Amino acid sequence: MDLHSAQRIAEAEAARTGLGTGPNRRLRLTLFIGMPLVFPVIGIMILVPKFLRDDVLYVYEAGIIGCLLHYVWVFAKYPRYAGRSPYLTRDLAMGGGFFLPSLMLGFWPGMIAAPAWALFVGVAYAVEGMREHRDHR
Repeated sequence: MDLHSAQRIAEAEAARTGLGTGPNRRLRLTLFIGMPLVFPVIGIMILVPKFLRDDVLYVYEAGIIGCLLHYVWVFAKYPRYAGRSPYLTRDLAMGGGFFLPSLMLGFWPGMIAAPAWALFVGVAYAVEGMREHRDHR
């Protein structure tokens, strides 16, 4: 086993367990921070005066948009499956998880963009797989 293979195996194990490294870690932290944050936001909206509720909601909605844009940025940085670290495609598709907080708050752009993003990542993966299969014939 050469050094590159050993390093790739170590990266795969780190990506599979825990938070991983590099872009995997950034995407997982984005998801783990952005999704559960909906519950404190709802609590804050209950506690603040009525005239501030919309402002709290707008800030969180902007956060959801920022999280989804972060997923787009990572995808643009690693557009080819072959150039991605292990499990990065799965982590990219997990951006569809922002559908639930968007649904809870009635944020329709998030309800559309999150599942569309997961579908886009899946279709891009399938197209690239078919392209590689065709090229290996």
